[in-house]
Amino acid sequence: MKSINNGKLSVGGQAVIEGVMMRSPNRISMAVRNPQNEIEILGWDFEPISKKSKILGLPIIRGVVNLGEMLYWGVKTLQISAQIASGEKGEEPSFGSKLWSALSLVIGLTVGVALFAYFPLYSSGLLGLKDKPFMFNLFAGLVRVVLFLGYLFAISLMKDVKRLFRYHGAEHKTIFAFENGEPLIPDRVQKYSTLHPRCGTSFLLIVAVIAIIFFALFDGICYAIWGFAPRPIIRLPIHLLLFPILAGISYEFLKFSAKLSSDNWFGKIIVAPGLWLQKITTQPPDNSMLEVAIASLMDSIKNISIGHNFKGKNQESIGDDIG
Repeated sequence: MKSINNGKLSVGGQAVIEGVMMRSPNRISMAVRNPQNEIEILGWDFEPISKKSKILGLPIIRGVVNLGEMLYWGVKTLQISAQIASGEKGEEPSFGSKLWSALSLVIGLTVGVALFAYFPLYSSGLLGLKDKPFMFNLFAGLVRVVLFLGYLFAISLMKDVKRLFRYHGAEHKTIFAFENGEPLIPDRVQKYSTLHPRCGTSFLLIVAVIAIIFFALFDGICYAIWGFAPRPIIRLPIHLLLFPILAGISYEFLKFSAKLSSDNWFGKIIVAPGLWLQKITTQPPDNSMLEVAIASLMDSIKNISIGHNFKGKNQESIGDDIG
């Protein structure tokens, strides 16, 4: 997800199966193209948990809470979009289907932890770096980034993932156009870039970089207290338990970087890695994909009074498409 501002309005988005999810301050909307080539729209009134409690809205804590919400809605909309895109909306999944989904989740999490969490630590241990906290975490971080980039590149070659990344590009173009007060018509939106400086993809790289410093400091403190560094197999559960704090710190850094001007040299340096990563995770969409993204955005802001330049023709064209 990314955060953008049109005046005081903040909007974010995410690609889903054959569609796009958009999130405004008070509504989450999802538009998906079904097998009949129609655009189906679903929406939910929404208030962030961090806005309901002063404690949950505190720095770092709000990052953990918001990340949890993002994951919840991300998974939920992906599941619903898959049902709509396959024509199975409304059907109750069988016990076998539910069991397979649960097993797939467990297997996926296990492989993910082993590959992206344990293997980098194990690699650093093989090099004899376990008593050198900074070098240990620096090498582990580099291995983790290389694995992640390789994984993204590999899945980007898959047909279904390519379409998902094209919808990601449609999401970026649409929000870019919205930011700039452009009439939300596919031909007008198409001219904008698929690379958005405030894309949440940057969050992943920020986590990877901050993790090097964060865990180096933590391991250094442990070494100073106990006189030795834990083995990788012990470090793993400790690092996993500390991940929410790491995510909260990374979230605050992302909010800080989003406030930097793109004309500022420091701002350019901060957003550059995220833009490079988006060359993998976004692809140019066609106009039909932009129609879906536009429909989702318009539904997400329908309860908000804003001074955006929406054209009557734009409203009609989208209305015809969604029937």
